[in-house]
Amino acid sequence: MNILVIGSGGREHALCWKINKSNKVKKIYCAPGNGGTLEVAENVDIASNDIDTLLEFALNNKIDLTIVGPEEPLALGIVDKFKENNLKIFGPNKKSSQLESSKEFSKKFMRKYNIPTAKYKAFLEYDEAVKGIKEFTYPLVIKADGLCLGKGVVICENETEALNTLKDILEKKIYGKEGEKVIIEEFLEGTEASLLCFVSGNDIIPMESARDYKKIFDGDKGLNTGGIGAYSPNELFTDELNNKIGKEVLKKISRGLKEEELEYNGILFIGFMVEEADIKVLEFNVRFGDPETEVLMPRLKSDLIDIFEKTIDNKIAENDLLWSNNSCVTVVTTSKGYPKQYKKELPITGTQDINKSLILFHNGTKYNNRDLVTNGGRVLSITSLESNRAEAREKIYEEISKIYYNGMYFRKDIAYK
Repeated sequence: MNILVIGSGGREHALCWKINKSNKVKKIYCAPGNGGTLEVAENVDIASNDIDTLLEFALNNKIDLTIVGPEEPLALGIVDKFKENNLKIFGPNKKSSQLESSKEFSKKFMRKYNIPTAKYKAFLEYDEAVKGIKEFTYPLVIKADGLCLGKGVVICENETEALNTLKDILEKKIYGKEGEKVIIEEFLEGTEASLLCFVSGNDIIPMESARDYKKIFDGDKGLNTGGIGAYSPNELFTDELNNKIGKEVLKKISRGLKEEELEYNGILFIGFMVEEADIKVLEFNVRFGDPETEVLMPRLKSDLIDIFEKTIDNKIAENDLLWSNNSCVTVVTTSKGYPKQYKKELPITGTQDINKSLILFHNGTKYNNRDLVTNGGRVLSITSLESNRAEAREKIYEEISKIYYNGMYFRKDIAYK
């Protein structure tokens, strides 16, 4: 089979890495890819949101299966367009993708189908939003309604921060049209947890659990990021919690998908807040999480292409997913200044020197001639699969200092708790 993977991050490198292990695969293309995907795929210089050019490429190169990594092309309707041209593609359609592309859509969905989540209100106008914050206590959460590359969520500790955030989004338009509406939510206490699921004909098959780290600094301090570390499995997911999630969340989501006639096929990422026996849904994403993908793919023993095909054909069953009992950890290195402004094209050295038992997924890299350089805020995901989390974590931290680029930063407390 000829496979096309769309995207350029660590998620896409991990998917290409896993797809490359399938006996069904003849050729992998990655559009646009990065310095790491070159190891297992041919990079194609097409932006992930350039749907028409991607369609033309898929038709001209006889692509048998396309896998969509990022959320933007899904929200733009790439799945609908490929299907109209009789191309097989893995991902939810445009209608289903609203579960991520509009936070208000997802909150209304959760409310309608009695899925536990934080109370919220939506606002289009600054003055109305200012009045609305008085209905919440601090801290509270303000979110831009649309897609903001993981950066449209702000936890406000006081009124000054809340007013400044509302002004930034609704008046200064820092997120453009993606911030034309804001969601104000109650702040939830507890521990975040991630669950990625395959969705096949609106039926949900959960993967193994994971936990990611969103805050830029140790101790979960500082600004939110797209995720700078993760591990799997997540010890929070006991049999009791899994049963509760299945009954109170997954069954209700599946029912909602069917009643709304969303015809959902692809990935559903569910972000939870867990506090003792209480669970609430923080968010939905309609694609593989990053960096969760980097810790799930090394643990997946099944043929990923086989899983994709069964999901698309509505034939997947829970026992099709076979998992390693080992633990996987990833630590993401970032550029100085991320998640705000940062420099690109800084030379990277030492990647060849790390222990060969580690997996080095590339997030934001490219080659200038033969030189590997930075090309994003998140740069590398150093990943380890070992018999337990402590061993995996320690191996990463023993080796990570061998890698260098100017301003390289990483958290020192990933996977400790």
